[in-house]
Amino acid sequence: MNILDDKNKLNVVCIIQARMGSNRLPGKVLEEICADPMLDWVVYRAQQSSCVSKVVVATTTDASDDAIAVWCAAKQVDCYRGAVQDVLDRFYQSALLTSADVIVRLTADCPLIDPKVIDDVINLFLKTDADFAANRLPPPFHRTFPIGLDVEVASFAALERAWREADQPFQREHVLPYLYEEEGRFNVSILDAQRDFGAYRWTVDTPQDLAFIRALMADLKCDRDASWLVILDHIQRHPQLALINADVQHKSFTDVDHRAGKETDGNHG
Repeated sequence: MNILDDKNKLNVVCIIQARMGSNRLPGKVLEEICADPMLDWVVYRAQQSSCVSKVVVATTTDASDDAIAVWCAAKQVDCYRGAVQDVLDRFYQSALLTSADVIVRLTADCPLIDPKVIDDVINLFLKTDADFAANRLPPPFHRTFPIGLDVEVASFAALERAWREADQPFQREHVLPYLYEEEGRFNVSILDAQRDFGAYRWTVDTPQDLAFIRALMADLKCDRDASWLVILDHIQRHPQLALINADVQHKSFTDVDHRAGKETDGNHG
């Protein structure tokens, strides 16, 4: 049962951070997978969540991100444009504008994000009366879901406190570290997979990652509704696919892009 049925229809807003200025693969969020931009995949799959009330794309006011705003307008997807480097502020302003009670954070470089995993994290958040819930914590913490299925959920109150108090660059860039980096500061719940699949890399941060996703989805006949378990089964039966991006190194949540105005808006955990 969806626990939201007993929570007076909370306004659960999924905010997808997206920008064109990636370090390792500029413009990646509009790169095509099976003829559709990667952002389209993320938005579509987020919209399949039974718990999410609204999906918003949070991008920047930089001219390079005009293309994202144009795509959102064409697809009738809500779009908020804000600070280039302060991604936390972008989330907070998006949450304010949508009167969010609960915020779901996704990144636009995770085209295989699974709506059931989104629902599972939201329901864990509500069931445990958490301030913050996720299905992973970034290095040096742990994860059991593949990289690229990352879901973070926070109350508006917790997001607002982070927005007011977080003063380190990595806290502003990676949005929610303030909620989990110090044990005891907030009530944190973590959803683990039944087994440890944390070594699988399904996010897109490099050309090798994009090649992997394109090859995988070609194998799966471009099935936009394929569950993460179907994807996992296919990769386990075709392990050569995972070799395409096996050498890509992932980032820590404390990594900060020091280029002026060039934070990655990518998946960091």
